[in-house]
Amino acid sequence: MFETGFPGHMAKAKRTMAEHIRLVDLVVEVLDARAPFSTANPELARLAGRKPRIIVLNKADLANPAVTRRWLQHLQAQGLAAVAASAVAGRGIKELVQLMRVQAEPGRQKLAAKGIRRAAARVMIVGIPNVGKSQLINRLVGKTAARTGDQPGITRGKQWVRVAGDFELLDTPGVLWPRLQNAQTVHRLALLGTIGGGEYDAVEVATVLAAHLAGTAPAALRERYRLAEIASEPSANLTAIGTNRGCLGPGGSVDIAKAAALLVRDYQTGNLGRISLELPPEGETMAVADDIEGDVE
Repeated sequence: MFETGFPGHMAKAKRTMAEHIRLVDLVVEVLDARAPFSTANPELARLAGRKPRIIVLNKADLANPAVTRRWLQHLQAQGLAAVAASAVAGRGIKELVQLMRVQAEPGRQKLAAKGIRRAAARVMIVGIPNVGKSQLINRLVGKTAARTGDQPGITRGKQWVRVAGDFELLDTPGVLWPRLQNAQTVHRLALLGTIGGGEYDAVEVATVLAAHLAGTAPAALRERYRLAEIASEPSANLTAIGTNRGCLGPGGSVDIAKAAALLVRDYQTGNLGRISLELPPEGETMAVADDIEGDVE
């Protein structure tokens, strides 16, 4: 089974988070809306203690909107403030800012009662690699103030970023928890680009995706890859995708690795539609049928 171990930079990032979390008024955790459970850091609640938290379901424009609403309801039922957003499209940013003001105010008032007045509320932005954390910060700031990229772990070190007169944002490196012993979680994180391509079997991950799409969203496969029918064997569907898309090797044989990479890339970019990987705990599934319609509010 895949294990992250606990690389030095991740251990250092965790220590940094623990050291600085006591200096902030509010913690904002950025999750991928397609897999909120798998992209959450289970250690954050303990590290945050009594600090107010906001959960941002980012990349909501790539997730099934009805499922995202269910996640919001689930989180809010637990007493957590939550908002759906798309940092790339700029959706949900105003709602997030308003929520940040509401959640940070009690702490500021408590400090004011002690004679401590800050010009801006201090907010820590956290999230595992590649959930769009730095893109969200850039949206909040209104300019490119934090480094961004599409590779896991591009944000390094610690950055304080001022947002108008309201907040000071603390950006931290993406921290992945020490061990990933659940194959389903590993597959989902791989599909989201959270763990590097050299750390898992790409064909295995694509095969898992193909199997669940065949069972829950077959129209996405048929329409995207012009498949006449959906086979019962995921490997057969990968072969058909490779054939139709010209993923061929020497002698005209299908290059399964290329077909697998194509399928995963199409999922990551939304070319297969808005497909979530997880339902709230009362009924999880790998992929959700794409016949649930609606928009992110």
